[in-house]
Amino acid sequence: MVLLVLTGKPCRGLGEAPVAAVQPFNNYVGGVEARLARQHGSAAGFLAPVAGAEVEKRLRRGELIVEKLTPAKGADLPGAMLHHWRGTAFAAGAKASDFERLMRDFGAYPQRFSPQVVQARVISQQGDRIYAVMRVRQKHVITVVMDTTYDICFGRLDARHGYSIARSTQVSEIDSPGTGGERALSAKQEHGFLWRLNTYWSYEERDGGVTMQIESVSLTRSIPTGLDGRLGRLWRAFRESRWSLLCSPFAMRCGDKA
Repeated sequence: MVLLVLTGKPCRGLGEAPVAAVQPFNNYVGGVEARLARQHGSAAGFLAPVAGAEVEKRLRRGELIVEKLTPAKGADLPGAMLHHWRGTAFAAGAKASDFERLMRDFGAYPQRFSPQVVQARVISQQGDRIYAVMRVRQKHVITVVMDTTYDICFGRLDARHGYSIARSTQVSEIDSPGTGGERALSAKQEHGFLWRLNTYWSYEERDGGVTMQIESVSLTRSIPTGLDGRLGRLWRAFRESRWSLLCSPFAMRCGDKA
């Protein structure tokens, strides 16, 4: 088993996305955030609609609905790939205040969302703005553990409608995690499984429960030229992984608290 870790510790020489890819990524994120700001300005249309009565039934049965929103054109950036996913879930009997309380309780993430979440802690907080570090384990034959530093803002329209915006501010890859030899890999050594990750939660209390949505926009390295077969499929699994779609465990825990 290979273990890779992305850490939130500031460090010179950490892997970084190509400069030519960062601005297009930021432009795309700007469009996503502008659209979400319009959604969050009114109770009508606060959440992105799900398609059809059958999908609504699946939500009520407790299923997590996942949509790939990555654009057909414009996702291939210089040396990088952009990925955009959305997950929607419903927690029967829960309230919006339950969900917000769960989101803000970072210290309890490792217990509530194990084994995916390994560590989580708040660095600083000013009102509804929080800086936090979270270590998340992702497994696709090999295991990747991410420690990403987030700048998080919480907001609400009213008692039944709320949202959060989390932007990664630091991502790195660590060799030999948890040992005396733990070190940050250089830009030439790191694998580029994740360079940027923004997550956007929206939640609405209605119909006897809470409907919650998360959108995940990430930036990763392109699949290296000549990498095919099993290695290519493995790289693609990481590259296209829906990193932060924690809707399902959040929904289950939120329902448990109701």
